Amino acid sequence: MTEVLQKMIKQRRESADLYRKGNREELAATEEAEIAVIERFLPKQMTDDEASAAIQAIIAETGASGMKDMGKVMGEVKARLAGQIDPARASAMVRAALA
Repeated sequence: MTEVLQKMIKQRRESADLYRKGNREELAATEEAEIAVIERFLPKQMTDDEASAAIQAIIAETGASGMKDMGKVMGEVKARLAGQIDPARASAMVRAALA
């Protein structure tokens, strides 16, 4: 269920970006309003500080030392933090931490 809601949010964010590029602010605002409604049905999202701390702990526990370990770390992030952090946001944070 959480994955479906996250996918719906992702689609609406992409649509809002496209509408903005096409100078259709009213349609972008509609998409963002829908995002706000969908987010109420998801677990509370982690703040950047909370997510960063959790990711650093996972990196330390797995012994990850570089980009070659990205898959191992992301597997643990998805298992432990599912629904609490957007996968794209998590991926960017893990990539930055391992770089």
